[in-house]
Amino acid sequence: MTPAPSRRTVLGGALAALALTATAAPAEATPRTGTATWPTVFPLPDGWLPEGITIGGGPYAYMGSRAHGGVYRTDLRTGEGTVLHAGGTGLASIGLKLDDDGLLYVSGGAGGTARVIDSRSGEVLATHQLTRDAAPFINDVVLHRDRAWFTDSRDAVLYGVPRGRGGAVRALPLTGEWVQAPAGTNSANGLVATADGRGLIVVNAGRLYRVSLRTGHATVITLTGAPDVTNGDGLLRIGRTLYVVQNRLNKITAWTLDRTATTATLTRTITSPHFDVPTTTAHHHNRLYVVNARFSSPQTPETTFTGVGVPL
Repeated sequence: MTPAPSRRTVLGGALAALALTATAAPAEATPRTGTATWPTVFPLPDGWLPEGITIGGGPYAYMGSRAHGGVYRTDLRTGEGTVLHAGGTGLASIGLKLDDDGLLYVSGGAGGTARVIDSRSGEVLATHQLTRDAAPFINDVVLHRDRAWFTDSRDAVLYGVPRGRGGAVRALPLTGEWVQAPAGTNSANGLVATADGRGLIVVNAGRLYRVSLRTGHATVITLTGAPDVTNGDGLLRIGRTLYVVQNRLNKITAWTLDRTATTATLTRTITSPHFDVPTTTAHHHNRLYVVNARFSSPQTPETTFTGVGVPL
């Protein structure tokens, strides 16, 4: 594990960003370069294989690549984007979150890593080897208090990486009512912090669990209005509303959580003709934004990919 430095630290060996250009169709409803039209659909580079998206205070979305671990940045005002971080052979960027200090925390998938990337320069500032298990899949990440918490879809454990400073990674085994999927299939996926700050909500095989950050004890959240969250992927919480991206069902469901996050009531279902297996979501102003992973389509260097905005 490389200690997490401050923003001003420059580590040797960082990959230089490549000057790649998206070859997909121009962003919908963008009449000319630089015009702020806030398009509903915007392109990513062909073959990008996106899965994660994060948005900070500014109107910029950051999207990782399963193909090579790159990070693409799009101006949501225009739909125009550029490669921020090129990645490299054997790398993946799955889930990612942008911190207030401009650091991106990135899930490394089968590499078992978490990387910290400068969102301005694209430099890799730190790499944390979370696990050396034979077949991990570090999937998603949430920023909560002093740590970035990561799921491993192939193991019943969460990993807490210190934010913006040195320190040891914390491994939090999942116990209680947690049901781990058979070897070789995915369990833990998206996660968010609870409103009271005491735990995390994790989606796993169609169920939502509340996990204690003190003990790792997991409790199934009782659902009202639907029996499960089949194909649950990325999660987003705004206040006591939990948004669940149900990828292959091409929808986002909105749930109202009770005060203790032990029950959730379905209140709304969001769909769009532009959804094509959306995986994760982030919000900016009055919109939710998703990336289309297109898992049902061929995943080749020529496959086109897009991001989509829908009313919040």
